[in-house]
Amino acid sequence: MTKQELIEAVAKKAGEGMTKRAVTELVENVFDTVAGAIKKHKRFSYPGFGTFVIRNRKPRLGRNPRTGETLKIKASKTVGFKPARTLKETL
Repeated sequence: MTKQELIEAVAKKAGEGMTKRAVTELVENVFDTVAGAIKKHKRFSYPGFGTFVIRNRKPRLGRNPRTGETLKIKASKTVGFKPARTLKETL
C-alpha cells in the first residue's frame, strides 16, 4: 500500500466529514508523532498492532559485489517491528 492509497482508504472510512487534505495532514502528523516517539523513547507500542523498537547493528565485514573486495560496514541503528499476537493471528 502506498501513502496515497492509505490516505484514500482513511478518507473513505472517515466519510464526508473529512477532506483528503485534512486526512493527508492527519496521516502525516500520526507518522511524524510515531517517528518522534521512537526516536525519543526508543520504542513505540500500539496495542493490537505491534511494537516498533530501535535496534543496534554491530559493525561487520561486507563484500563489494562488483569487485569482490572486502570492506568494513559501520555500526548503525535501525527500526525493528514486532507484530502483536492479534495482528499475527489475522494474517
